[in-house]
Amino acid sequence: MGSAGTEGGLITARDAGLVACQRCGQVHAQDALYCKRCDGRLQSRDTESLQRVWAWLFAGMIAYIPANIYPMLLTSTLVERSESTIIGGVVELVEYGSIGIAIIVFVASVVIPIGKFLAIGYLAISVQRGSQDNQHQRHKAYEVVEFIGRWSMIDVFVVAILSALVQLNTIATINPGIAAVSFALSVIFTMLSAQSFDSRMIWDVNRTEE
Repeated sequence: MGSAGTEGGLITARDAGLVACQRCGQVHAQDALYCKRCDGRLQSRDTESLQRVWAWLFAGMIAYIPANIYPMLLTSTLVERSESTIIGGVVELVEYGSIGIAIIVFVASVVIPIGKFLAIGYLAISVQRGSQDNQHQRHKAYEVVEFIGRWSMIDVFVVAILSALVQLNTIATINPGIAAVSFALSVIFTMLSAQSFDSRMIWDVNRTEE
């Protein structure tokens, strides 16, 4: 037909004069301001989405630095006091023969966070540049990033459980280090960055290519 926003004979919701609520999915006319189902504010596109994406992403990256520099666990016994960083803990697990657990911690604490930083940054840059390449793959990448975000907290959960269980007064104690707080903040900031990304913008470039 040659109308803007169509691709392969399909028409988008925006071209049809419709807008969906981001909270509950209820579809409304484009001039509606609030959802009649959940009272959420309706917006065809979040014009400030990328600003929040970058802000939360940089905050997460900054918080991730001390999470790797400072100790995650502080272990005290009758004879010694030791501190373990994320990488140091992985190395110790390997030395003790717990290779499977070491791999899980390494993936959850290093591979996934860094992968999320790169993926979110790539998605934001591709939208800013109006790229039409690999749109389906980029959308799937966004869904994966949003899904696995919560699993990055596994390191924090392990620290919390150990701190709660190993409290033998003068014999042995395990306490979370400052890195645990930094890591938790980094995960939270990155999750907020992913949630701030309006994935519909991946497809908006098609409206200008008719």
